[in-house]
Amino acid sequence: MTATRQRSDLEHALVLETARVTEAAALAASRFVGMGDKIAVDAAGTEAMRAVLNDLDIQGEVVIGEGEMDEAPMLYIGEKLGQGRYPVDIAVDPVEGTEVTAKGLPNGLAVIALSEKGGLMQAPDCYMEKLVVPPPAAGRVHLDWPVEANVGALAQALSRKPSDLLISILDRERHADLIGRVRRAGARVNLIKDGDVIASLAVGVRGTGIHALMGSGGAPEGVITAAAMKCLGAEIQGRFLAENDEQRERFRRMGVEEGRVYKTEELAPGQQIVFSGTGITNGDLLSGVRRFGGGARTHTLVMGYATRVVRFIDSVHLEDDGARVIIRV
Repeated sequence: MTATRQRSDLEHALVLETARVTEAAALAASRFVGMGDKIAVDAAGTEAMRAVLNDLDIQGEVVIGEGEMDEAPMLYIGEKLGQGRYPVDIAVDPVEGTEVTAKGLPNGLAVIALSEKGGLMQAPDCYMEKLVVPPPAAGRVHLDWPVEANVGALAQALSRKPSDLLISILDRERHADLIGRVRRAGARVNLIKDGDVIASLAVGVRGTGIHALMGSGGAPEGVITAAAMKCLGAEIQGRFLAENDEQRERFRRMGVEEGRVYKTEELAPGQQIVFSGTGITNGDLLSGVRRFGGGARTHTLVMGYATRVVRFIDSVHLEDDGARVIIRV
């Protein structure tokens, strides 16, 4: 059997099953949208995601999860999941944006990436400086360049003026200088409360009106983003940021180089990658869970790298016995 056939077999077997994983997490978390309890939101999404993962035809190991075993009771780094034949590494964020979800704000997301063993970098839990650009700009920007140079290169790659560009940046005090420089370069800024995975997806998919993501966010989310960008042909560049000597020592143990710019292929080197994200609250790219009597409707983006298929899945879930619904667009 050829390597391409083997890759396709894994992705064909898991791509729709992976969508089922994020749908389950989103449905569970959605019951706590707007209730103000981010711990309950995260717990519901995590428990539901773990239950479905354990049903899959995989021999899975969590490489990016909810934390170390002594920090997280479920989906902890190193946890073994599944009862099947496909050996995979798993990167999860059962609820990206627990606070925005708890408050009922936009862009809550359940997200997962799977790869063959070794296909996803095991990133330390630290900050990462990120630059995410759409497919036409891949290879035409660099994280080492000044902000102004990247804005100019992005505008040229997209055949636009800088003033046409809208760049997402997390609304944090640490980004005050970056925000000012982007604006002085002529581009506009889309300040986001949380969730740079969904913000990056909006960059990778044309038609959202978002043209790049800049700034620092979680490194584990950077690896999940890399899996998605690889499937979309877009690009992420990331630089791990150590806040103290303890983190630097962890970098050394994990083989991570501080100051080095890691690109998409290094963060997600796998040739067999499946990515799925399901909206929990409405966002720029995905609709949130919409509940009706006895069930709910979900909106999911799922894709495979080797199979080169991107699917948007609109699903109706009849949760109660005897539930009925009139399907409408």
